[in-house]
Parts: sequence; C-alpha cells; structure tokens
Amino acid sequence: MQTLNFTKMQGLGNDFVLIDARKEDLAGIDLAQLAINICERHFGVGADGLLIVWPSEKAHYRMQILNPDGSEPEMCGNGIRCFAKYVYEADQLKEEVISVETLDGIKLPAVILGPQKQVIGVEVDMGIPKDEGEVSLQGFKFKKISMGNPHAVAFVDDLSKIDLPEIGPKIENDKHFPNRTNVEFVKVLNDKEINLVVWERGAGQTLACGTGACACVVATSLSGKTGRRVLVHLPGGNLDIEWDKDDHVLMRGPAQKIFQGTYSL
Repeated sequence: MQTLNFTKMQGLGNDFVLIDARKEDLAGIDLAQLAINICERHFGVGADGLLIVWPSEKAHYRMQILNPDGSEPEMCGNGIRCFAKYVYEADQLKEEVISVETLDGIKLPAVILGPQKQVIGVEVDMGIPKDEGEVSLQGFKFKKISMGNPHAVAFVDDLSKIDLPEIGPKIENDKHFPNRTNVEFVKVLNDKEINLVVWERGAGQTLACGTGACACVVATSLSGKTGRRVLVHLPGGNLDIEWDKDDHVLMRGPAQKIFQGTYSL
C-alpha cells in the first residue's frame, strides 16, 4: 500500500492538506480524485483544499491547488499564505520574499517574521483586480470582480438572514458565470471595516477566503462604501486588505501548521 506524507495547514480556519511533490511520489496518481478523497472530512483527512508543492522553471516553486470536488482554481489567498509558510520553514529559506508560480501567474508572498524569526504572518501581492460589471440574481445585485478567479459580491444589511447553503450553489452555478464563481455577502461596518461570509467555488461554505476578501474590498471601495485599506472580518478571523496606489491588492494574514501525518492510498 502506497502512503503519502502530508502537512495540515490553516489560514483563518480555511484548512488545507499540503503534499510536497519534491519528496512524495505522485506519478500515476489521479490528483483530482486524491483531492476528493483526502479532503473528505469523515473518510479522509478533511480540508477545504489540497495544496501541492512542485518545482518550477519560472519561479522558486509552483503551487497547485485542488478543491474538495477535484476542480482546480486559479488562485487561493489563504492557501498561498500556508504554502509560503511551509516552504520557508521546510527549506530554511533566508529570503523573506518567495516567488510562486500559480495558474494566475507568479505571486510574491513575503513572510512576516516575529522576534524569534518565526513566521507570524504572510503578505501577498494579489495583483490587479478587474471590475467585470454587475448582475442581478436571486433578488441581489452582485458586483463581478476578478482576482484572477471569479467573485460575485453582494452588499446586505444583515448577514444572519443569508441562507448561504441555499443561495450559494445557485449563484456559483448560474449561467452568468461560465466557469462558476465564488460568492460573497458583505456587511459594511464603516469605511475601514467589513464583515463577510463566503461560499467558495468547488468547496462550499468556508470560514475564510483570501481572494474573496480582496474582491470584497475592491467592490466596497469602487462603490464608495469604504476606503482602500480595510480590515475584513471573516468567520475564521481577520485579514488586512489594501488596494494600493498602483492598483495592486495586498493581503496580510496568518498561516499555521496544525499537524503532520501519513495518508494511505
């Protein structure tokens, strides 16, 4: 029986199984099916996604992300923070800025170090967002924002009234989104703080979504509801999001290693 060593990581409760393909033999393995099996919370390890560390010819590393349904998103904000913490510590890197190849291009996460040189957080330049207009669905008006992956953002007065498991899949799979979409509902607290809940494409309801937090700040800023630096409160914790002067979105937040283990195929 083949086994794979893995590391369980989390960023704001958005949890991942990480496998280092430089150390584990993934040849001949159906990675989509592996993601489905290993992310299952009753019969597998349980996670919101599978992260795989690959070598890269374009950057220091390549990050492959697979959702619990086996699909492969372009980018994952919480995932890349966990990825950066893992490779920085596993490879005992000296440089604090790491280049990572993704399906959304090369990202440059920078680890934030504490007094003992431990990784206490990660800042990631998430690139330049795209405003793709608005669409009215299921009684809500959604702003369509791309962070390299698609997001549908709606403003509401009361998040407790949103039945996310009911409406999330309807918006995710609506015909207006040919590649499906992530769905966020936002309550604006003031010009510097928002609350949000998220339905992730291919993963369902999660405690946090990094690209979703970025998309929401872009949406609230474009709508004049907030400034360009916002503290985003998610069910799993907070992210510091800044849409800077050169139009790049910066995301700052934590990442944590939970445990290591061995998975039997």
